Amino acid sequence: MKKAILATKVGMTQIFNEDGVLVPVTVLQAGPCVVTQIKTVENDGYSAVQVGFVDKKDKTVNKDASGKKEIIHRHGASKAEQGHFKKAGVTSKRYVREFKFENAEEYTLGSEIKADIFAAGDKIDASAISKGKGFQGAIKRHGQHRGPMAHGSKFHRHQGSNGACSSPSRVFKGKGMPGHMGCVKVTVQNLEVIRVDAEKNLLLVKGAVPGPKKALVTVKETVKVEA
Repeated sequence: MKKAILATKVGMTQIFNEDGVLVPVTVLQAGPCVVTQIKTVENDGYSAVQVGFVDKKDKTVNKDASGKKEIIHRHGASKAEQGHFKKAGVTSKRYVREFKFENAEEYTLGSEIKADIFAAGDKIDASAISKGKGFQGAIKRHGQHRGPMAHGSKFHRHQGSNGACSSPSRVFKGKGMPGHMGCVKVTVQNLEVIRVDAEKNLLLVKGAVPGPKKALVTVKETVKVEA
């Protein structure tokens, strides 16, 4: 991976491209992200860059004084957040993520990653937590068909048969049933960057991006290149 950035979803709009065609786009506030830590093979066993995004008040960040509550990172290292950001020489950040860049060794602490790392025409993958829909039926959740809507029908929006009674005499695991919908990580691949506003750190991406407004979106260069 060569390019990646953290962003927040602003919303959707539409613009005209060079050919005068109206294109629906999602506006992303991409960066600026600052490098808070550099992982090396010698110290951590792998190479990566840790970045922070969106400023956070210091009073809400765990302190580095002894006896204070500490944060346990995914890799088992216990480190207070304030001391972690102070060592990097950056302000406290709300979101902290890691990217395994191919050139991770070239980054320095405190350096910024902005939206201009992408250009119009680039293909990206966007990941975010989808909108939560609560408990939903099988029609909305899985797109199943409804029954007759006639007056005498006893089957309208019910799920219907779940399987034969005598054989196999059970409901197969994984059967689409009513239940909790949304609020899961969703990745949409091969989205096209239509326009980049380097001054305002905005990315205009063709089509829809998962998540509600103000959601945290991880933008990476695509892993699948279309022929």
